[in-house]
Amino acid sequence: MALRVKVDEDLPADVANLFRDSGHDAQSVVEQTLSGVADPVLWKHVQEERRCLVTADKGFANERSYPPGTHGGIVLFRLPRESRSGYVRLAEMFLERAGVETVLGSITVVTPDSIRVRRGA
Repeated sequence: MALRVKVDEDLPADVANLFRDSGHDAQSVVEQTLSGVADPVLWKHVQEERRCLVTADKGFANERSYPPGTHGGIVLFRLPRESRSGYVRLAEMFLERAGVETVLGSITVVTPDSIRVRRGA
């Protein structure tokens, strides 16, 4: 099953390309000229398009603001030190290890050491 994702502007274009190359329907914030929009505006687009948000913005991991089970999913990439190549490696790891069904409706945090999934109650 293909995942419908929107890749946030804080991640390199290579991340969206990796999702596409893996058979997923990926759009990026930059390609859609949504760069610089406030998080609530971006979230509205993500919800309207029924997509999973792939981002490095840890604000989207707030379970009170974005309760698991109420959206298409959030994948948060976390690095100890931000780098283009680091985000690409996290995307590769995520695509190799995480199942699409795992992500849907959850908040998934991907670090160099783990993939943690938070689901709704």
